[in-house]
Amino acid sequence: MEKQELHIDFKVAKAAFEKYLDEYDRTDDKIHLKIVHTYCVVDAAEEIATRMHLREEDIQLAKIIGLLHDIGRFEQIKRFHSFEPGTMDHAMYGADLLFGPEQMIRRFVKNPSFDQLICVAIAKHSDFKLEGIEDERTLLHARLIRDADKLDNCRVKLEESMETLLDMDEKTVGASPISPKVWESCKAEESVLSADRKTGMDYWMSYLALYFDINFPETYQIIKEQDYIRRIAERVPYSREDTKEKVAYTVKKLEEKMNIQP
Repeated sequence: MEKQELHIDFKVAKAAFEKYLDEYDRTDDKIHLKIVHTYCVVDAAEEIATRMHLREEDIQLAKIIGLLHDIGRFEQIKRFHSFEPGTMDHAMYGADLLFGPEQMIRRFVKNPSFDQLICVAIAKHSDFKLEGIEDERTLLHARLIRDADKLDNCRVKLEESMETLLDMDEKTVGASPISPKVWESCKAEESVLSADRKTGMDYWMSYLALYFDINFPETYQIIKEQDYIRRIAERVPYSREDTKEKVAYTVKKLEEKMNIQP
């Protein structure tokens, strides 16, 4: 597809996004973390879409959705200085912010043709399960942003301090038990419900279990190339024998799932 035929342009959206960020304190650690995450998700979305051989317009669209997927986080941090879901549904808030009466989306994307697709993809990107999308192209992008978001979360779980992630150190995490409901989700090869997490290990297991819910073999291929699953699992020293066995089992099942992808 020739450049002049594109109906969407990431460069325009990025310039508007940078201007939007000027409304927030870029020196705030949480704001900075989310800016870094946003651009890493953009890169992940582009990588997955390119490996899938999507047309250029869909690659641009995937990048723009990545750029805007967490726009609600900045206001959440400004108001509550927290990422906790109890303070705000950041995904739904972000969709409302962009597509509400002020139509903020027009700052980033001039053509309204993609409004419904972008709105749904952003509103549903953090849902426990992706459901209720019938349009094929919308479903493609809703799946893609979820994969890109999880792909960058691999990086986050390896680079951020454990204190930032869980308010405790690695040894404390590894010494805590895994709650029965969390273990049942892992055995069922499903994501873990946030409400079921009680201990440090519950959270750590939930980070691993996220990768049972990946949509595209191209995403799994990147995870395999970076050896993310093993590296995340090995970050924590497990002092309980039952925990070691459960982590090893979960890693094995994840690796099996990745290896059956075409």
